[in-house]
Amino acid sequence: MRLALASFLLLAASSPALAGGIESTGTGVAIALPLVAGGISLYKDDRTGLAQLTVDTLATVGTSYALKQFVKEQRPDKSDFRSFPSNTSALAFAPAQYLWDRYGWEYGLPAYAAASFVGYSRIDAKKHHWYDVAASAGFAFTFSKIFTTRYRAPGLRYGAAISPDGGQFQLSYNF
Repeated sequence: MRLALASFLLLAASSPALAGGIESTGTGVAIALPLVAGGISLYKDDRTGLAQLTVDTLATVGTSYALKQFVKEQRPDKSDFRSFPSNTSALAFAPAQYLWDRYGWEYGLPAYAAASFVGYSRIDAKKHHWYDVAASAGFAFTFSKIFTTRYRAPGLRYGAAISPDGGQFQLSYNF
């Protein structure tokens, strides 16, 4: 967990976006999140998880991008009619939800905090409404629930149970 947080902070801090204010910092964090999530999966030698992260992220960002072509919602800054949904938030929330679903809240909570910052940065910059960000988070949640399975580290697992009618012993190995 500490390695994941340190990796995230290192990537975010080394981003040149930090010099450009909250909007560009949010964009830098959004770019860093899938990289950090992928790094965590690689560190755990979790190739299945890496594939799931890729599918989750592509489905979330792809859906967001496709909807943006059809839904004509004006941005709060009135610059154009491509506000709904937020692609940047989709890019941030997809790995956050993946980390939660694959590795648990210990990884997901810090990632969700970072993704929430990204969403806030988009609203603060008047590039998106709150519901644009919420929709992107909802897409990430949905696709992760469809494509992500819980991580089980390789190794031997065992268990035993005793009852008045008998007993049971279970032995399994995860590859």
